Amino acid sequence: MKRRSLTLWTGAVLAGLVVLLALVSLVWLPYDPADTSGGRLAGPGDGHLIGTDKLGRDLFTQLMTGSRIALEAGLGSVLIAALIGVTLGVLAAYAQGWFDDTLSALLDILIAFPTLLLAMLIVAARSATLGSAILAIGLAQSAVVARLTRILVKRVLAQDYITAARTSGTSWPRITAGHVLPNIWPTLVVNLALQFGLAVLAEAGLSYLGLGAPPPNASWGRMLQEAQATFTTAPAGALAPGVLLVLLVIGVNLIADGLRDVLDPTTRRGRAAA
Repeated sequence: MKRRSLTLWTGAVLAGLVVLLALVSLVWLPYDPADTSGGRLAGPGDGHLIGTDKLGRDLFTQLMTGSRIALEAGLGSVLIAALIGVTLGVLAAYAQGWFDDTLSALLDILIAFPTLLLAMLIVAARSATLGSAILAIGLAQSAVVARLTRILVKRVLAQDYITAARTSGTSWPRITAGHVLPNIWPTLVVNLALQFGLAVLAEAGLSYLGLGAPPPNASWGRMLQEAQATFTTAPAGALAPGVLLVLLVIGVNLIADGLRDVLDPTTRRGRAAA
């Protein structure tokens, strides 16, 4: 119990730092994100907590707005992945014969399809925006969620109490809502927490390549791209967003690990026996 609590609390603190920055940025920022009056590549001090970038913008302001973009990307992508993935996964689990095989093959193809290539296709159709990046990441992750959902639902449908419910005349929608979803949601929550961290990394990667939120949006990935040329003279521009990105992803992964211990009784029993 202590280990689970420590893991959850550590993850909550690390991720909470980023969430706090994002929430504060909604009501207060040290400077306007487009303000370039700070002087090019100024060091910490003179009203700038960690200095300025190559355009004279306050780095701390950029980090605060970037934290908001990271959380929007993670939450938006996971929501899309959950809505599409769970729906497809349940349908695939109930399907039989060629329909089941076809859906399973489509999911495997989607999983193998590179997120970056999918993002490029969506950007070509919609232009480079944060919404396009979120849509691309969510669609790519939905296949992973769908395959996991299909496996979990099929496992539940094989239980005796499902057979008894079907024999008693319970409809499939009621079986799904009353028996299937309550039994698979703990594992799904853990997986979606992991997908959140992957979505944040994916958005940073897309923004680094210019496929994410366009300027003047201060995505951490864009900050890393803009700071790479001046890393030796002004390392804070690259280190600060990189550190926050690592803290958020590690924090979310620790939360997912703690939730797995708390919500999955199989894991608890296995560790207790060990």
